[in-house]
Amino acid sequence: MRDLTTDSVTDAVIEQMSETTDPRLREVMASLVRYLHAFARDVNLTPEEWLKAIGFMTKVGQACTPARQEFILLSDVLGLSALVNLLHDKSAVEIGTESSLLGPFYQQDAPSFALGDTIARKGEGPELLLYGRVTDRRGNPLPHASVQVWQTDAKGEYDMQKYHGEEMDMRGNFRCDANGRFHFRTVSPLGYFIPMDGPVGGLVKAQSRHGCRPAHIHFLIGAEGHRELVTALYLADDAHIDSDVVFGVSSALVVSPRDHDPEAPISGMPAVRYDFRLGVAAAETSGRVGADPKQILSAAR
Repeated sequence: MRDLTTDSVTDAVIEQMSETTDPRLREVMASLVRYLHAFARDVNLTPEEWLKAIGFMTKVGQACTPARQEFILLSDVLGLSALVNLLHDKSAVEIGTESSLLGPFYQQDAPSFALGDTIARKGEGPELLLYGRVTDRRGNPLPHASVQVWQTDAKGEYDMQKYHGEEMDMRGNFRCDANGRFHFRTVSPLGYFIPMDGPVGGLVKAQSRHGCRPAHIHFLIGAEGHRELVTALYLADDAHIDSDVVFGVSSALVVSPRDHDPEAPISGMPAVRYDFRLGVAAAETSGRVGADPKQILSAAR
C-alpha cells in the first residue's frame, strides 16, 4: 500500500487500468485520466466546484429525450464537435466539399420527395430554390446520389422543437437524376438560438455568449464508393455568420441567393446553386459528428 499525493494518484489510476484488454480503450482512458487530473490540478478544483459539475452533467443527461440530445449540444458549444469533425477530415483519403456539423436535429427516417418538390409541408415563408450537382473530385457526376436535407422554418424552429419528434417538416430525402443533378424547394431558414431552456443554455448565458446559429440548411450526401458528406450551406446575410455558437461555419459554405438566376430549373423565386464534391471512400467508421437522438438513446439501453 502506498500513500497518494496530488501527482502520484494519476499514475496509480493508470496503473490499475493497465490490464484493459481493448488497446484503444486503454489508450483513450489513460490519456483522459492524465488530462482530467492535470485540469483539476491546474484550476485547483474545489469540492464545491466538483459537485456542481456533477450536478450539471446529471442535468444534461436528464434533458436528453428521443427528440433532444443535450450532450451533443454541449459538445457543440464547447467546440469539441467541430474539433472531432476537423480531425476526421484530416484522415480522409480524398477531400471533397468542406464538411460541417450534423448537429442535434438530424432524423434518419425523413420522408422522400421527388426532385422539384418542397420540403415545407407546414412551414410558411419566402420560398427558396436549392439546386446543383453531386460529383466526384474530378467533376464527374454521381448518378442517383442520395441527398438528405433539414433546416429550421422561417421562424427559426426545427420540427423536433415544435412537434417533439411526433411530426416532421422542413426535412426530406432526394435522389439525384442520372447526371447527378438535384433541385428542391423550401422556405428561407432563419437563424436561431440553440435551446436555451436547459443546462447547456444556462452555461452559454453564464459565459455572456449570444447562443445563436446563423441561418443554414443541412445536407447529408452519399454515393456508392464515395465518402459520405455531412455539411451545410450558410446564408451570407445573417448577422451571426462570423460568430456561430457551435463553430460550424466555413467561408466555402457561405452562399447568397440570386433573385433572377437564368440557370435555375424553377423560376420565380430566389435560388442557390451549389455543386457538392465527394471524395473516394476508405475503410473507416462513420464520420457523422452527431446522430438521430433516438439512435443514441437506443444504443445506451
